[in-house]
Amino acid sequence: MGCCPLWCDVSIVRPHAKSVVDDHVHVIGAGLAGLSAAVRLVKAGVKVSIYEAGSEAGGRCRSFFDSRLGCRIDNGNHLILSSNHAVMDYLQIIEAENTLHVHEEAVIPFVDLEEDIRWKILLKKRLGLWALLFPSQRVPGTRLIDYVTALRLVWAADDKAIGQCLKTSGSLWRRFWSPLCVSVLNTDPALASAKLLRAVVWETFISGPAVTKPLVPKDGLSETFVNPALTFLKEHNADFKFNFSVRKLDYSNGRVARLLGRDSAVDVARRDMVVLALPPFATQKLLPELGVPDKYEPIINGHFRLRELEHERSFIGIVGGTAEWLFWRDNIVSTTVSSAKALLNKTNEELAMRLWCDISRVFSLRQAELPPYRIIREKRATFTQTPEQVQKRPKMATAFANLWLAGDWIDTGLPATIEGSVRSGEHAARAVIKNIKIYQGP
Repeated sequence: MGCCPLWCDVSIVRPHAKSVVDDHVHVIGAGLAGLSAAVRLVKAGVKVSIYEAGSEAGGRCRSFFDSRLGCRIDNGNHLILSSNHAVMDYLQIIEAENTLHVHEEAVIPFVDLEEDIRWKILLKKRLGLWALLFPSQRVPGTRLIDYVTALRLVWAADDKAIGQCLKTSGSLWRRFWSPLCVSVLNTDPALASAKLLRAVVWETFISGPAVTKPLVPKDGLSETFVNPALTFLKEHNADFKFNFSVRKLDYSNGRVARLLGRDSAVDVARRDMVVLALPPFATQKLLPELGVPDKYEPIINGHFRLRELEHERSFIGIVGGTAEWLFWRDNIVSTTVSSAKALLNKTNEELAMRLWCDISRVFSLRQAELPPYRIIREKRATFTQTPEQVQKRPKMATAFANLWLAGDWIDTGLPATIEGSVRSGEHAARAVIKNIKIYQGP
């Protein structure tokens, strides 16, 4: 939604937060939720150790050098909004706000490839609502009554699917609701949770600042979300243990007492806290009694290197194609297909040809030959966000006094997005700090 190695330069010195407690917090998982929790904790002066099974941080939110394309690309594409307050707070803490490219126009552009129509969704809350009175400001082919009937979403019960609240046909569904739902919920729009969609609509179009602007990383996901966080954590004396896979948790007197790895173990002192920030399937291996969402949806991303592209860095939503989104910077065009189960049986070449067709039509390209590309399949990108699966999301607190959960899949009230992931880590850190203060006493 290029590599900047300076983000990893820990020679830059910032004032350290003075340690206010002797307590130690163990954060298991260095994905975005774990990093978010760790950043908040060290900022409060808490000693933190981070355990990551892999050799690098970031989880799904990362960038890497692709030898076929000859440049760095992101594992996936993500569009950030300036109204995503948890993300913006996180980036402010790690001093990474300037790594985002701000689209000055407060709109999301769309194109219907089947009918060759283009339009923009306004992200100006007050103006956006009044603009619906004018046909020229509405989604093409829609009427004012279409928007009025969408109020059913406001009163929908938490166990209802979107298809039970909204009309799943017509221009407003095809050109607004369906692409919005599949993008933020990564689930068949008609079957996805109305409760989660309502939360997105509320935070994006109703509450918050009067104007919301789209944001995308200037260089990559790692350069925005991961590398600055690692620098911040190292400067605040966080301890990293990469290639340390926690295989089991030992308990004593209702608390986590030890983290068992493959070849070693870490004792958890009586006053230590633990934040478990792993995917649901990995979390359940450590907490077999915990109920978690158990169905998943894939996302397929494609990255294409063009010889040249005479368009400024931007993005566009697509209707009537294979891809749902196109993002581009320099000569790299990236595509995203959400809830992509129907395409998993396709070969990479078949997928590339279909996605390249979308790109060619969006940019009116005459380059017939398929350019160099990379297809990335995330088979378990998010949990399936239907009402049934949403009800399986656990709370942050657990049955153990010193153990909290973090991740976009726990009960944040939001879909499984970057904002949800960062917010979960923030909330876990706040809970830990509150419990440390309670434990210390007045």
